[in-house]
Amino acid sequence: MSAVHNKPGGTRDMTKGPILKQLLLFSLPLLFGNIFQMMYNTVDSIVVGNFVGTEALAAVGSTTMIINMLVFFFNGFSVGAGVVIGQRFGAKEEDKLHTAVQTTMALTFCFCVLFTIIGVSYVKPMLHLMSTPEDVFDDASLYLRIYFSGIAGLLIYNMGSGILRAVGNTVLPLMFLVLTSLMNIVLDLFFVLGLHMAIDGVAYATILSQFISAMLVLVLLTRTKEIYRMTWSDLRIDRAVSGRIFAVALPAGIQSVITAFSNIFVQGYINYFGAECMAGWSCYNKLDQMVFLVTQSIAMASTTFVSQNIGAKNEERADRGTFTAISLAVATILVTGSILVFNARPAVQLFTQDEGVIAFGVMFIQTNTMFVLFNGVNHVLAGALRGRGDSRGPMVIMLMGFVVLRQIYLFVLTRFISNTPRPVGFSYPVGWMLTMVMEVGYFLYIRRRRKALEAADTGAED
Repeated sequence: MSAVHNKPGGTRDMTKGPILKQLLLFSLPLLFGNIFQMMYNTVDSIVVGNFVGTEALAAVGSTTMIINMLVFFFNGFSVGAGVVIGQRFGAKEEDKLHTAVQTTMALTFCFCVLFTIIGVSYVKPMLHLMSTPEDVFDDASLYLRIYFSGIAGLLIYNMGSGILRAVGNTVLPLMFLVLTSLMNIVLDLFFVLGLHMAIDGVAYATILSQFISAMLVLVLLTRTKEIYRMTWSDLRIDRAVSGRIFAVALPAGIQSVITAFSNIFVQGYINYFGAECMAGWSCYNKLDQMVFLVTQSIAMASTTFVSQNIGAKNEERADRGTFTAISLAVATILVTGSILVFNARPAVQLFTQDEGVIAFGVMFIQTNTMFVLFNGVNHVLAGALRGRGDSRGPMVIMLMGFVVLRQIYLFVLTRFISNTPRPVGFSYPVGWMLTMVMEVGYFLYIRRRRKALEAADTGAED
């Protein structure tokens, strides 16, 4: 099997060539893709914030954590599938790679049905759990019901693009995402300004655009002549392959769900301060996520890079790729984070002209954004570990830092110190910093232990 490096439908063999160049060439399409995917919800917020009102902006923002809880679990499944497919690709095992692709897509269709039912059924209980104020409750409930009714489009696209990433192809998913993101902007404006719809209009625009991206990626997977082709007649769940996928996917998915669930409680603390604070927090999250997308893209690249090199039995290159990815993430966050902090007010004004909302958004950005550096290290290391098939370690560490210690901080802070917006919002950096200490320690421990075992094996052979 020969690696194809330059045609859009081809693959990228990351087991050879300059490491930094490989990571950059792989990460940049991912970064642009993540930005355009994030634009779905961000554009919804911009449109409702400018043309519907502050309460509608707060409603869309308050739904993000609930959407993330199911989507992040599925993304954990996508990571597990990507690791298995990436290792098969690195080992040049084409038959096993084909079986992994068929199993992955069969499981995806099952998840589409399950997540639609769960999402639609538990909208109101989750909004009540977040203590969503009455003045935004109905809008948030309507947006979520429509969104979850069409969540299958998002899941199919994410898994299809995950398969393509695992074999090094990031170009075509990006092209599809750019097209449908632009379509989402047009539909948002058409439904809200043309048809005079409100929050329901932006929700319908989002799910229609996501379904189109899903159809495009399905057409690509079924019509391509590459080794990752999906064949409808071969679509079935292989027990051994699904077991390997879930061995990586379940810890990653459980970690993501519990972290998102914990963030729902953080949103509940924010909701206590009213619609203006909620809307400001929403603006901060959308903008801060833009900074984090750099890290997310590099972390995804590190997972693919490490999984392919582990499949090729090149441990040293896998380690060098991990350290290069960390350096790249830190450097880019320093630049993008600084740009956001120094332009906080005009950035928030993209969403709203309400001075109260702007003040809260600027405060959260200036307090929290540069601490994304710590979260960058967390996610690159976790991505590298998952590329090796170790999903349980990152899961335990992130649950401790992002969930347990963050909730302890919030409880102590609001009960005994100061129940005000700035220190409550700072619960995010607190979790990131504590997690990084544990993540770095765990990674170095695993690396030392692996090298000790390698040295022992070499000595035994001698």
